Amino acid sequence: MVSAMSGSLLTSLLVTPLDVVRVRLQSQSTTIPAPTVDFSRLMRTTTSLTPVQSAELGVTACCREVFFAGGSAIDYCLAVPRIEGITAPSGSSAAAADCAVQEVQKKTYHSTIDGLRKIARNEGFTTLWRGLSPTLVMTIPANIIYFTGYDWLRFNPLSPFSGFSTDYAPLVAGSVARLLAATSVSPVELIRTRMQAASGASTTNHLVETFNGIRTMVATHGYTSLWRGLTLTLWRDVPFSGLYWWGYESIRSRISDIREERQGRPLARDTIDGLNRTTARRRSQSRENHTETFLDSFTAGAISGALASILTMPFDVGKTRTQVFHDSSRRGAGGALAPEEQNMMRLLWHIFKTEGFPGLWRGWIPRTLKVAPACAIMISSYEVGKRAFRSVNERSRNEGFSRED
Repeated sequence: MVSAMSGSLLTSLLVTPLDVVRVRLQSQSTTIPAPTVDFSRLMRTTTSLTPVQSAELGVTACCREVFFAGGSAIDYCLAVPRIEGITAPSGSSAAAADCAVQEVQKKTYHSTIDGLRKIARNEGFTTLWRGLSPTLVMTIPANIIYFTGYDWLRFNPLSPFSGFSTDYAPLVAGSVARLLAATSVSPVELIRTRMQAASGASTTNHLVETFNGIRTMVATHGYTSLWRGLTLTLWRDVPFSGLYWWGYESIRSRISDIREERQGRPLARDTIDGLNRTTARRRSQSRENHTETFLDSFTAGAISGALASILTMPFDVGKTRTQVFHDSSRRGAGGALAPEEQNMMRLLWHIFKTEGFPGLWRGWIPRTLKVAPACAIMISSYEVGKRAFRSVNERSRNEGFSRED
């Protein structure tokens, strides 16, 4: 438990910025309709605004010479018409138009690096760690349940999966452990995701925005809505965990086999003693020093985590869209349910139809850049921590036997 907790702290501090960018990329709108505006009444006319500038008019609060128009979903910032008796400063009309364009660009992220740069510059460097508190509240108990649960399900003789073959046991044990962990912390993850999706640099504002949105959601749909997106979370995390543990054990076992062969101790020698292959590999790994344990688990965790992340990316996109969805923002004609309020397959099909194949993998780069090192750091911290505590426990046990003698 202590090993899992320490790994969670280190991982959360290092990868939260990438998670913030991932949420922003996945939740930003891709189809913004052009505003219906009488440009002849503006200080800047359609002839003085380029097509690119006209298309990028949007929310701004940079000067007095703008006003807001639009519904609850999207606000458009436009240069105000000239007001009789008020003389605008020289060059202010151009500044107002340029300002409107710049503000939209600030809120539009085109890549991982672009997102990191714009969030840090426009909202403050600490915004990259927004949601860290609920992340820690969520990941520490979740990883304790997940990792200790996996170890018990995978290796304890009382586990119903302990007798499974090495080809299936990691898949099943990893999936069940993730099912239990994800269900227990789903409400906290909902809060974290909405906090990360909220724009603006003020901590108070985004906290108020998040909790007001959740209060409205609970009042409308009941407390079960706190588990909104859990189905999609499970669709993402359960197969991810199964693939991750299967890949991790396969890669790390192969690394252990290669080391044993180089040291002149082929694995077949251990199997002569009547040990099965899994037990023989665990005995081999128990002879490793701390450095070997760290390097092997770090490498295997990074590779398997990256592959599992890419394969399960569409479900991550669907989960994020569902959790940041606001009930009043995208109602269909006649009050029909929005895609985010329908089942997983309908939502993913809607994303595919409207945004194409790339839409299902939106944010895959920041997620992979987050997941791969997170898996590597988490599993290596966990394995090294277990090894260190095992040594301490064995030393304490031996001292106890010595005193009895």
